Amino acid sequence: MFGEWNDALHNDIMYFKRRVVDEFVAVGINQFILIGENVMDYHGAQDDYYAEWFEDIEDGWIAAVNFRDHIEREWQKFRLDYYLNFGGTLHLSNWRTLTPHIFYDLIKGLMVRRLT
Repeated sequence: MFGEWNDALHNDIMYFKRRVVDEFVAVGINQFILIGENVMDYHGAQDDYYAEWFEDIEDGWIAAVNFRDHIEREWQKFRLDYYLNFGGTLHLSNWRTLTPHIFYDLIKGLMVRRLT
């Protein structure tokens, strides 16, 4: 869990990509949901690891749910909107009331609509 996502100083995406994402991709997982309502700050840098993650999941997707507006603006500034799907319908107020399978199905449905 991150309270601050700091790619500029600590390269958090590299750590997350190498320690978490790569393990999932190795077993065939290609759909990722990031829940970001507790991420209070983002410090951007290069997009290398986002691009690599995007390439690794080929036919999959990365959905960023409930990130704060200022975080999403920073992502746009660093052009991460090419790799991550966020904003709009991915701002969900009732996600905590859903079971994991229903939550996943909801996000998957939103992503299918966005990507087709």
